[in-house]
Amino acid sequence: MCGWGVGQDQDHALPTGLVTAAQASWQAWQTAHGLTGTTFAADVSRETLALTTLGRLEPGARVNLEPALRAGDALGGHLVSGHIDGVARVSAVESDARSRRLTIEAPAALARYLAPKGSVAVDGVSLTVAACRDGSFTVALIPHTLAETTLGDRRPGDRVNLEADVMLKQVAALLRSSASRERGAKPRRARERGRRA
Repeated sequence: MCGWGVGQDQDHALPTGLVTAAQASWQAWQTAHGLTGTTFAADVSRETLALTTLGRLEPGARVNLEPALRAGDALGGHLVSGHIDGVARVSAVESDARSRRLTIEAPAALARYLAPKGSVAVDGVSLTVAACRDGSFTVALIPHTLAETTLGDRRPGDRVNLEADVMLKQVAALLRSSASRERGAKPRRARERGRRA
């Protein structure tokens, strides 16, 4: 993961592996094309512009960029798909020794997926939730994260892309589906018992 400028030629090469990767996590999942040693292009759909912060980017803005994970690669965080679940607002930024703490107001639909020591992706960066309270959550940014991503640039009021933990979302969907089937099965069982009586 590294911070990268939008719409500008850079004075250094793209991150190792990106040039051969078809896709990259660019705060939101995008297909990279037109790759050269220092630039690439990505086509952004209207839906992506409507559901993420990408439509607000100005030329020269820094973004987080990471090559696609390949089967067999080491997983250095939690699974991040780049499929954004919502946009949130940074409500507070506090220094904490050499680190920084970001407090983010989570949309109500995503708050149920956030738990202390759980995982969340903020602008494509895999992070651990440090605390949750009253519809907001806090993440701690260590010096490496501050140096290698754009999260050190965030200020109160800034909007960020959020992706809840992929595995947790799948488990929650499975439980909802199972509960729905169970509710539908109860009336059927009652009708069957009535016919047998």
